[in-house]
Amino acid sequence: MQPSPLPLAPAATTNSRILGFDLARAYAIFGMFIVNFNTVFGSHTDQAGLSGFLNLFNGNSSSTFVILAGMGVTLMTSRSTYAPEEKQRLRNVVLRRSWFLFALGLLLCLWWPADILHLYGGYLHVAALLLFRPKAAYLWTAAGAVLGFHVLFALVPFERGWNFETLQYTDFWTLPGFLRNTIYNGWNPIFPWLAYFLLGMWLGRLDWSSNRVRIRVFLSGLAAYLGVQGVQLWAGGANVPQELREYLSADYLPPFLPFQLGTAGFAAMLLPACMVLGDRFGETAWARALTQTGQMTLTHYVVHLTVGMLLLAFLTGHPFVAARQAGPAVEPVWVLAYAVEFFALSVWFSTRWRRRYPYGPLETWMRKWAG
Repeated sequence: MQPSPLPLAPAATTNSRILGFDLARAYAIFGMFIVNFNTVFGSHTDQAGLSGFLNLFNGNSSSTFVILAGMGVTLMTSRSTYAPEEKQRLRNVVLRRSWFLFALGLLLCLWWPADILHLYGGYLHVAALLLFRPKAAYLWTAAGAVLGFHVLFALVPFERGWNFETLQYTDFWTLPGFLRNTIYNGWNPIFPWLAYFLLGMWLGRLDWSSNRVRIRVFLSGLAAYLGVQGVQLWAGGANVPQELREYLSADYLPPFLPFQLGTAGFAAMLLPACMVLGDRFGETAWARALTQTGQMTLTHYVVHLTVGMLLLAFLTGHPFVAARQAGPAVEPVWVLAYAVEFFALSVWFSTRWRRRYPYGPLETWMRKWAG
C-alpha cells in the first residue's frame, strides 16, 4: 500500500526540470494504483507470471513517492539566499501544510488504515527544522533514521500490533499503538521512511540542468539497485543463516537497509530518465497530460482509495474492507486492466480540470488553508 507523492513544488512551473519531476510523479501514482488495487483485491504474495509483474511495483513506487515529496520541499526554497523573514515564512508554510496533511490523513485513516498523509505531516515537521541547513545535514539525518529503525527493531518486536494475514493493525487507535505504528512499524513510519524524504531534499539541491549530475545520479542508483539484487540472489541460493537471508531479502515489511538501498536506487534511476523525457517531449500533448496528472497527486491519492476501491469492489463483487481479501483473488490481468483504465480516467480528469484551475481540488484546498 502506497503513499502519495505530494506536488509541493509550484505546479505552474513549466521548465524541463519540473516537467521531469511531474512525469516521475505520474509514473508513481500509476504504480500506486497497481499496488493498492492488487493488495486489496489481487494476490500480494504471488510472484509468478503477471502477479509477479504487478508485485514488482511494491516498494519502488512508494520510495519514489516519498523522495519526490522531499524534492518538492527543497524546490520551494531553491534560491541561494533568503532574508530571515522569508525563511520564517517558508518554514511556516511547510509547518501549516504538515498539520493539514496530518489532519486529513487521520480522517482518511477511518476509511484506509494504511494512510500515508498523516506520516507526511511528520516528515514535513522535520523538513521545516532542516530546511535551510547545509544539504549534508539531510544525508546525516537520513542515516540516523535508518540506524534508529534498526535499533528499534532490536528492542521492539516488529510484529507487535499486526495481523499479517489481513494486513490490519489491531491497536492503531490506542495511544501506544498509534505511536508505535507512526514511529516504528507501520506502513511508512518515521523510522526509517524519513530517510527517503531527506534523500529527496538532498537530491532537490542538485543542479538537474547538468547532464553530468543526471548521469552520476543514474549510475549511483544503478549500482545500488543491481548490488542489492545481486546480494539477494546470492542469499537465496547460498548456504547462509536463515536470519541473514531474511534480512537481505525483506520486502517492505520490515524495511531493512537492503530494501531501502534497492528502492532508493530505483528512484535514482527513474528521476534522470524522466528529466530526459521532459527535455525531449515536454511540449507534446501526452507529456503535458502526464505532467498535469503528476501535479494533482494528492487528489488522485484520495480518489483512488475511495472512488477507485468502491468501483472495483462493485465490478468484482468483492466487498471492500481495506485489508487483504480472504476469498479468491481477482485475476491479475483484471487488476492491471482496471489500474490502467483508472489511470487513464485520472489523466483525462487532470487535463480537463487544469483548463480552468491552476491546481487540483485538494491541492487548492491545501494552499488556501496552509499557503
